[in-house]
Order: sequence, then structure tokens, then C-alpha cells
Amino acid sequence: MAYPVESTLPADELKVVGEALQAELTDLVDLSLVAKQIHWNVTGPRFRSVHLQLDEVVETAREYSDTVAERAAALGVSPDGRSKTVAIGSGIGTVPEGWLADSDAVQAMVTALTECVSGARGRMREVGPVDPVTEDVFISLIGELEKHHWMFQAANQG
Repeated sequence: MAYPVESTLPADELKVVGEALQAELTDLVDLSLVAKQIHWNVTGPRFRSVHLQLDEVVETAREYSDTVAERAAALGVSPDGRSKTVAIGSGIGTVPEGWLADSDAVQAMVTALTECVSGARGRMREVGPVDPVTEDVFISLIGELEKHHWMFQAANQG
């Protein structure tokens, strides 16, 4: 089904922006799931601080997944956040099954955030020349993800 709103971007630019937004949506949905998986399974003396920090990552990922999806919709691109799409398309690696010692949980989250930032930076570079509005969404998102990345490393030195 075609979207009932005509995009303000030319077709070639819309393709670039639409693909970048979809890929980012996929990573953000997965990041929220990865952070919750770690959140439910973290153990150890730093349980509480890591547990609470993980909820902050989930909140950021969910907020920005909505921002990214709504940006796509505003441009006439149907966002796809279905579990099958996320499982196939995420650029974030999997986390270990079962309980995670706090130090392992922190490392898993740092790795996931690194992967998410890396993907977002590449997409930001792709959309910048064709859509500064979408580039701005990526700039803001990357700032938030890098803040979480820093805080996990700084506050959870073992």
C-alpha cells in the first residue's frame, strides 16, 4: 500500500534517507531489547547501578526509535519495527544467554553501544548531503548514545 502522503524529498534522496532511517530503527529496537535482556540477567556487587543504567539506555533507544520511525513516516516511508525485520537487519551482535556478571554485562552493553553508534555515524554521513533535517536526528541520537557509552565505561570500572 502506498503511503497517502507525498514526500517532500526527490525519489533518489528519499531512497537514501528511507534506507538509513529503517536501518537505524532496526538497530534501536534491537538495542532496547539487548539492554532489557542484560537488565534482567545482571548479577554481582554492582547489580543496582548497572540495572538502573540499563533502563536509561532502554528509555533512550525507545524514545529515538519513535523519533526515527516518525521521521520516516513524515517523509512517506513506512517504518518497519517488526521482530522479524529486527532479527534479520540489526547491526548489533547478540548477548550471551543467562545470567551475566556485572562486569560482563557492562562489557556487553559497551559493545552494543559501540556497534549502534558506528552504524548511526555511517548513516548520518549518508543522509547529511541530501537531508539535513534527518542528519540532525542522527546527530542528536549519536550524542545520547555516546553519553551512555561513556557512562558505562566510566562508572563501571571494576
